[in-house]
Amino acid sequence: MDNRRRAIALYKELHRLGREYPDPEYNYHRKIRHLFEQIGGLTDQEEIDKRLRLAEYIKQETLALYALRKYRHLRRAYPPSS
Repeated sequence: MDNRRRAIALYKELHRLGREYPDPEYNYHRKIRHLFEQIGGLTDQEEIDKRLRLAEYIKQETLALYALRKYRHLRRAYPPSS
């Protein structure tokens, strides 16, 4: 997959993930847009790959944050019986 398609797919995925971001004050969408705007002006292939790897990392961290939030919710809803 070329970098343009990879970047667009990542951006769309991160944008969808941002809909459920727990802290509205963080302004997730603006930060993601800023990251991808920086990628748009780059010409060095290594730097582009580095930024796309960073976007992949952000995606994985966001998914982990959501999983943790769901786990904590279930933990509060169903406390362990001792």
